[in-house]
Amino acid sequence: MPLDDDVTAVGAIADDARHELYRYVVAQPQPVGREEAAAAVEMPVHRARFHLEKLEQAGLLETDYARPAGRGGPGAGRPAKRYRRADRTVAVSLPPREYDLAGSLLATAIDAAAETCEPVTDAVARVATARGRALGTESAARRERGAAAPAGVSGSGAATADRRVDDDDALHAAAEVLAEHGYEPRRTERGIELTNCPFHELSRAHTTLVCGMNRALLDGVTETVAPGTLRARLDPAPGRCCVVIESADP
Repeated sequence: MPLDDDVTAVGAIADDARHELYRYVVAQPQPVGREEAAAAVEMPVHRARFHLEKLEQAGLLETDYARPAGRGGPGAGRPAKRYRRADRTVAVSLPPREYDLAGSLLATAIDAAAETCEPVTDAVARVATARGRALGTESAARRERGAAAPAGVSGSGAATADRRVDDDDALHAAAEVLAEHGYEPRRTERGIELTNCPFHELSRAHTTLVCGMNRALLDGVTETVAPGTLRARLDPAPGRCCVVIESADP
């Protein structure tokens, strides 16, 4: 879920009255109607309706329609709108963190290692690289569709110019993927520095394991987004991620 969507959801529930309605709805075993919710929190129905609609628009509540119990057949009226908790988790962290991604990678690797007797660190690297490739696939497709050789360049200078264009395009595509996952990429003369580590707390407690996983993940991204053009390299420094992205040229 993009950070902007989560921020919108948190903003939607910040209102005290709206929060009270949300807490009532999610505490019920069955979906509830506007009138029931309004009565429960002692709020006019028109006001409850407004807040419930805002919660639905923010993705925090889901709805269906049903007639009240005991009513049916001709003359029963239109089905009433009912609200229930949406199947969604909202989390906002600034800077962004991706502990769910780290947990998924580590759990998958441990399962694999238990089945194959592969060393856990090897399994982590393999699983993380595969996930990185998956994350880079969509951006790689966009890059291929938009790639074009520069016009009016020929001879020995053409390869150099092409390489500059390829590097710039590749760095842009990689930065897009990395921004989506909370790395806060920043372009430098050598490539990309990542000003945020999405696995910050984990990396402090388990530096070798998590930084190795992080590099493998970003290896997968660069292999897919820019095969043979970029590489991920461990380069720890204060105030940023332990991995940098740079040209694959020596």
